[in-house]
Amino acid sequence: MDLKQIITLHQDGVSNRKIESLLGISRNTINTYMKLFKACAYSFDELLLFDNIKLRELFPSHTTIDNDRYNELMQHFERINAAINHPGFTFLFHYNEYKQQAKDPYGYTQFMEHYNRKHAKIKGSMKLEHEAGYEVFIDYAGKKLHIVDKETGEQVPVEVFVAILPNSQYTYVEASMSQKREDMITSMGNALSYYGSVPKAIVSDNLKSAVTRASKYEPDVNRSFKDFARHYNCAINPTRSYAPQDKALVENAVQLAYQRIYYPIREMTFFSLEELNLEIKKRLIDYNNRLLARKGASRKELFQSIERSYLKPLPSLGYELKDYRRAKVQKMAMYIFLPTKIITVFRIDILENQHRFIIQNQLWRSFIIMNE
Repeated sequence: MDLKQIITLHQDGVSNRKIESLLGISRNTINTYMKLFKACAYSFDELLLFDNIKLRELFPSHTTIDNDRYNELMQHFERINAAINHPGFTFLFHYNEYKQQAKDPYGYTQFMEHYNRKHAKIKGSMKLEHEAGYEVFIDYAGKKLHIVDKETGEQVPVEVFVAILPNSQYTYVEASMSQKREDMITSMGNALSYYGSVPKAIVSDNLKSAVTRASKYEPDVNRSFKDFARHYNCAINPTRSYAPQDKALVENAVQLAYQRIYYPIREMTFFSLEELNLEIKKRLIDYNNRLLARKGASRKELFQSIERSYLKPLPSLGYELKDYRRAKVQKMAMYIFLPTKIITVFRIDILENQHRFIIQNQLWRSFIIMNE
């Protein structure tokens, strides 16, 4: 602690409260030194002529900071500042690292007091009550994870799907190759399997894979996603465009995923989506078992004790993805050329002005239907 700075600021007319903010020193400590300065035999101008060693000799017993201990903390703060903009950064994660490395670590409160004393802010919030078993919120994280191609060594970005039951805040996270309809519906099915039950409604963002045409009043939901909802006997309720408050809870879940999943695995390398999802599931167990201080229970405990009983059971079979295509053919005949893929036609409805095909997994074939 440089006592000359305190004296200089005091002579410039700076209040003790402002000195506290400028130097990051407790106001009680500053008040104590000011009393000692005024009670000593030297004026402020004379004290400024002394070097720091002399000043410490004059005021030896009132230094409240252990310099070696404090310097060790400051060095750790430098590492924190280097990582503070990384997705998922938390002070608690770095405090646990500091606690393991330091010889005589500060408590978490003092750790934060030293770092964040002059930046502490209290933000207003409004608590919303969510009915148990009513909805599940889904969204994709804005930031992507990566897997490494074994052959080329190239980093391949992957999307991260997040689902949350708002009453218990029980969360599911999964990586997928894209946000396309097939991957989104597969991830949604995996989320419901993870919960072991189905809510009354799925609240989705206006994803292209979920919503064909966004609208503030009546959005047009993707046909395959509608089929998925019918299969699981639930509704789809897309959020309004440009209304982030409609999905605030899942946005918060995404931020927590950055902290609890992204950040701890930031230095790990994965060579497949399966490896990455296996690690995510491990982190998800700890995340859902973490105690919620305000509720006095973990997300998993709240889900098991309250929300699960309000959810509907899963259907006996999982959803089989359907693909819809519209084709235009001549009146004389209809040609169907299908690539080599596992699929077959099992029903053909030939109407006067329309041909309808329902397709299931078997062998693709090419054939011609002639009108009589």
